[in-house]
Amino acid sequence: MLDVRRLQILQYLATYGTVAAAAQALHLTAPAVSQQLATLEREVGLPVVEKHGRTLRLTPVGELLVSHAEIVLSDLASAESDLEAIRGGGRGIVRIAAFASAARTLIAPVWNRVLGAGEEAEVSLMLELVEQEPDAALESLRRRDVDLAVVHAYTVLPRDVPPGCEQTKLLEEPVLLALHPDHATRLGIGPGETVDLGRLSDSPWLTPGPETSCYEMIQRACGAAGFVPAVRSRSSDFSVLTALVAAGAGAALLPRMTLPDAIPGPISLHPLLHPVTRTVYTVSRSGTFRRPDIRHLGKLLQQAATECAEILREENG
Repeated sequence: MLDVRRLQILQYLATYGTVAAAAQALHLTAPAVSQQLATLEREVGLPVVEKHGRTLRLTPVGELLVSHAEIVLSDLASAESDLEAIRGGGRGIVRIAAFASAARTLIAPVWNRVLGAGEEAEVSLMLELVEQEPDAALESLRRRDVDLAVVHAYTVLPRDVPPGCEQTKLLEEPVLLALHPDHATRLGIGPGETVDLGRLSDSPWLTPGPETSCYEMIQRACGAAGFVPAVRSRSSDFSVLTALVAAGAGAALLPRMTLPDAIPGPISLHPLLHPVTRTVYTVSRSGTFRRPDIRHLGKLLQQAATECAEILREENG
């Protein structure tokens, strides 16, 4: 019979890439990890890892075992969550990774509610937050550095959910074209008018850095309109991009949640003729969302998202 602990060690090797990194994450020594892998191979009767240069990589048999391990470990996580619920345990530290606008718009209100609930709360929560772009947040979740990732995907840039994880949708928001009013007037675009991005083919563009998915979204949206945007300025701080638009520096595509509460100057916002939508959702490792503290946090995030979505509906008439 296969040993679950050894399957977990193999899964950690697949996740972290090296014996040393897997050992550190498991709080074991590297020789102990190697010994457990050797024992697993004897149990299986086939090699599960092979040398690749100075490192090890999974064999096809190893990859097969990891795929099954994801299911087994997910079921064990569910069982642990159910036991915790039966024991009445609710207090726990929930580690969250979230991109900046979600941290500001969704996590901050939830944090305020958690602090305000005090001892009367249904479940006592302690939160830890790290700001990360979606790809980095999912990697942190995969490595078990966080318990919950708040991420996004665009209609023009889908994002796959990692194996062994599950997602819950929070909200959808439009991506808007932001222009200085004078810029819009020069292009013959009226206030609030729906715009074909092709009309901006000769305009200067303001974008986040190329390491962000928003940058790739802009490239794809403009490419679908038949042009490559001429990027004049880059900043991954959307308040900076908004200020530059207000200064007349160029055009920007901004997800609605990224707009600051106080816009520093005149800005004309426009829906797109070919709409681009950003979907915000949570991702957790399979089974862990049944943990009382994570489940309660999920409810609070849903409430904050519903309130945010209601504001967006009112703005759109």
